[in-house]
Amino acid sequence: MVRAYIFRALLFPLTILFGLGVLMRDLLYRSNLLRSIEFNIPVIGIGNLAIGGSGKTPHVEYLIELLKPYLEIGVMSRGYNRKSKGYRMVTQNASALIVGDEPKQFSLKYPDIHIAVSESRSLGIPYLLSEKPNIQALILDDSYQHRSVTPGLNILITDYSKPYYKDFLMPTGRLREWPQASSRADIIIVSKCPSHLDNAEISSITSEIEPEVYQEIYFSKYCYERPYHMFNGSRITLEEFNQAILVTAIASTDYLLEYLYTQINEVTAFSFEDHHFFSAHEISVLANTYIKIQDQNKVILTTEKDATRLALHHAFLIDNNIDIYVLPIKVEFLNDTSDNFDQAVHQYLLNFTV
Repeated sequence: MVRAYIFRALLFPLTILFGLGVLMRDLLYRSNLLRSIEFNIPVIGIGNLAIGGSGKTPHVEYLIELLKPYLEIGVMSRGYNRKSKGYRMVTQNASALIVGDEPKQFSLKYPDIHIAVSESRSLGIPYLLSEKPNIQALILDDSYQHRSVTPGLNILITDYSKPYYKDFLMPTGRLREWPQASSRADIIIVSKCPSHLDNAEISSITSEIEPEVYQEIYFSKYCYERPYHMFNGSRITLEEFNQAILVTAIASTDYLLEYLYTQINEVTAFSFEDHHFFSAHEISVLANTYIKIQDQNKVILTTEKDATRLALHHAFLIDNNIDIYVLPIKVEFLNDTSDNFDQAVHQYLLNFTV
């Protein structure tokens, strides 16, 4: 604990410099010296203030599920950690290496959705709309700090266990902007909540957020569905197994492990940094660890995002009969507020004018 305080104290001067830079950038946008572009179609932005792990991706998928029955949807993502540059459409044949793991995940689950990646949203969106002029609404993934485009509806996600209002700027903390930047959001979602969050705690969290009069606050949780085989799609139930290996490269596994420990007696976690591309050696170690487990009721589990990167080792996994099962996630809003959230999104679309 003492070392942690000393380490933070040493980083504090860098945090002050970073904070001054953030304030200067915000001032430039507020004074219109840096300009933000608006488009003539509805644009919904979704992102977070902290680095990684807030639950942004499942909420993007919630929006896709909500809107795709009625509208032709486009999704624009940065394609973080991809090994390519510039604007790219995400095709079915594109690998996570080229387009990034989250865009690849979207394309696998929603092949009828138009998905593109670009470091610059202001340059990428015109390219996407020129290629797919029938798009009627855009979802901007991980857009909160990318202020070159102004979303018509701005959604901020914050993790229940690590809320932005209790965090601090990098590198001392995890925030990419000052907590006051939450004022740009129209909707704030507290994600990855416990299944049973009482009204007293909801009121307490809402008070700490101190929402503006125009902001709506929602609370959501993850619901894990039956795992499916990474390649053939067959389903299993976790109750069949005594031991599991969980292989992930995500920002935080706490919520997932908490769930797995309610389903399986013994879980071994192979954890890597967020968006990590697994090496051949790491996959070999994973395979050997799995083979050495004597119990026949064993399974390898991963997330949908990680599956897009594990799939790069398809040939090795098939040749060595290593079956990996993927845990799909759905978002559910607490206290039957999903209809209220859906209505807020629908109302934005209905009120949209060019």
